[in-house]
Amino acid sequence: MSACNGDDPRILDIKNRIRVVPDFPKPGIMFQDITTLLLDPLGFKNTIDLFVDRYKDKNIAVVAGIEARGFIFGPPIALAIGAKFVPLRKPKKLPGKVISEEYDLEYGSDCLEMHVGAIEQGERALVVDDLVATGGTLCAAMSLLERAGAEVVECACVIELPDLKGRERLKGKPLYVLVEAH
Repeated sequence: MSACNGDDPRILDIKNRIRVVPDFPKPGIMFQDITTLLLDPLGFKNTIDLFVDRYKDKNIAVVAGIEARGFIFGPPIALAIGAKFVPLRKPKKLPGKVISEEYDLEYGSDCLEMHVGAIEQGERALVVDDLVATGGTLCAAMSLLERAGAEVVECACVIELPDLKGRERLKGKPLYVLVEAH
């Protein structure tokens, strides 16, 4: 599901506030820079409000944000819908006992970690990040939450790069995005 197919004027405003930086961090990459969106209080508020409108009546108990930009969007969504925020972090960033999920990248691998006990069996969870590209990070996040006993309801991202087909890797799990970048 994508909000970008609707006629809400906030979507175009959000899209216009995302700066595209060519050849960053390496040649050939068209980097989607959300910092320009964050610099605009109304654009940032509209972004959060669109997600809150979608999730406020879905009985979400957990908003899980993926490091690092999921930490920007996840907490205000969690607060607004009355859910707890669970950070999904890179390795060795969380103190105490953690559970981990390794995943493959285009070149190499990475890992997400979450505190043991952060999720209770059967809690309804939403996964939040800024962008979905190949879908590997979202898949790892879903797997980690499900192993901990959560029911992942949906994934939510501000931006989707549909040409990289990340949505197809989510094994049928719904993905809600505000804007597409081609």
